[in-house]
Amino acid sequence: MSRLMHVTSGRYAPPAARRELVADSADGARLHVEVHGDEGAPAVVLAHGWTCSTAFWAAQVRALATTHRVIAYDQRGHGRSPAARAHSTTALADDLVAVLGATLAPGERAVVAGHSMGGMTIMAAAGRPEFTEHAAAALLCSTGSSRLVAQAQVLPVRAGRARTRVTGAVLGSRAPLGPVTPVARKILKYATMGPGSAPDKVEACARIVHACPTGVRHAWSRVLAGLDLDAEVARLAVPTAVIGGTADRLTPIAHARGLAAALPNCVGLTELTGMGHMTPVEAPEAVTRAVRELTELYLHTTEKEKTP
Repeated sequence: MSRLMHVTSGRYAPPAARRELVADSADGARLHVEVHGDEGAPAVVLAHGWTCSTAFWAAQVRALATTHRVIAYDQRGHGRSPAARAHSTTALADDLVAVLGATLAPGERAVVAGHSMGGMTIMAAAGRPEFTEHAAAALLCSTGSSRLVAQAQVLPVRAGRARTRVTGAVLGSRAPLGPVTPVARKILKYATMGPGSAPDKVEACARIVHACPTGVRHAWSRVLAGLDLDAEVARLAVPTAVIGGTADRLTPIAHARGLAAALPNCVGLTELTGMGHMTPVEAPEAVTRAVRELTELYLHTTEKEKTP
């Protein structure tokens, strides 16, 4: 790929993995997986969102890998995972359970965190026995289960059919994003980040998003446009925390509140004032803290219960 896939210096530059592997999904899709931290440490699995990559979690990986085994993977067609024919919530679930199976021992559990489409991945996999076997708790960041296009506020006009139609056309555009320019940064910041986002955070997100292949971006936009995972939310029985930004235009805070109300075992809703859609980059400490709290409360307890 000719375009730089991420920033190469600073806090949001992805650290080198301790090891890398390939997880084979049910339909043969091959997923790039990175493992950071010590092998015997408590495990955390990170699933990134639409148009992103493992690089999106750089701040969390740096902070958590000192005490955790952090597993991050590229969704199919994103980052270093090759494009695949299938694009569906079933494929997302297949891919997550493939990563869990490739990186965790039988019966071993992890805290699973997902941002945006990564959160939808967790919802889609909630009813799978493989997910139940390996997930001790979950974190849903800046995500929703349905009506994404209808509720998006990217266009500053009144909600209704016209806004929904135009929003769908914009998000599903086949037009290449092109190079990262000052204008591109302003557009991305407006659409996906809070107004107070620092330039280094905007640059980090822009490099990642602009590196996503146009065809992959379009294919997944069609899946998100028709998303309906409301029934799957009811199956997400593990302790689950929810994070959302009050200035999120892509998945407005109403989605986070709705998930918190619908989850059978919600253990907290955090509303980040002034933050947009890119919460792991915009508010890295808050997201990292949420993951740490889940591991302390649920993963360590689970492991102790297994000790004779």
